[in-house]
Amino acid sequence: MTYPGRFLPYALLAPQVIVTLIFFIWPAGQALYQSLLREDAFGLRSTFVGLKNFARLFRDGSYVNSLSVTVVFALGTTLLSMTVALLLASTVNRMIRSRSTYTTLLVWPYAIAPALAGVLWWFIFNPSIGIVPYMLEMVGYQWNHRNSGSDAMLLVIFAAAWKQISYNFLFFLAGLQSIPQSLLIEAASIDGASPTKRFWTIIFPLLTPTTFFLLVVNVVYAMFDTFAIIHATTAGGPAQATNILVYKVYADGFVGLNLGSSAAQSVILMVIVVALTMIQFRFIERRVNY
Repeated sequence: MTYPGRFLPYALLAPQVIVTLIFFIWPAGQALYQSLLREDAFGLRSTFVGLKNFARLFRDGSYVNSLSVTVVFALGTTLLSMTVALLLASTVNRMIRSRSTYTTLLVWPYAIAPALAGVLWWFIFNPSIGIVPYMLEMVGYQWNHRNSGSDAMLLVIFAAAWKQISYNFLFFLAGLQSIPQSLLIEAASIDGASPTKRFWTIIFPLLTPTTFFLLVVNVVYAMFDTFAIIHATTAGGPAQATNILVYKVYADGFVGLNLGSSAAQSVILMVIVVALTMIQFRFIERRVNY
């Protein structure tokens, strides 16, 4: 395509470039600059300390604990949401008449805001009025996420995974529908392969690109997009048991007013998401070239 003028391509790119500069480059630069400073709680005086904020983080037991909590939370949320989504997608893919109806119903939870999803699951698992603690008490288990760190972790994993299942379901269903039924699955049926063997030897290997893409997306989601869920359900407690990295940035920066440490933590998170994105694009590039 030939543009009539020299400046038209730049004019078309200008809105996206401006948005990127204002909402990504400038905040990222500010965070990087503040991570090198030590500021008082009111921002009236700052001292250049270099990389001391970063060094202090990894000597801080609470930050190391938050890092380990984030790993457990991200892995639990990713595995649960992807497993349930793959199971639902496989079930819906076998349907003929009611496929569109079930697909519509399963996509609805994705439209719910993360904070509302957190409040919903907080009510369901509330030790005083929730239905799940009442049912668990009938079988002898006392659920209380206010006092038990393991219960709190399970609660936030359930809430975060439930919110993400719809997203994973759509991609898995699209991947399953793209597999040629006549050449692969029907041929395997003639050879006498069971449905389970057909799934693990034929279908799942063909879903590898989709699975890897969703793996990266879900890890990024669990680490960055679940702040509202954590805030609405456990607020990082009890005893920092659900204080993931992104919530610790908020707690140290906006509650504790430790701006330098909070900025350093946000820079580390930015490096993590950039690394995950590069891994994802590298995998996609290799698949395309292959």
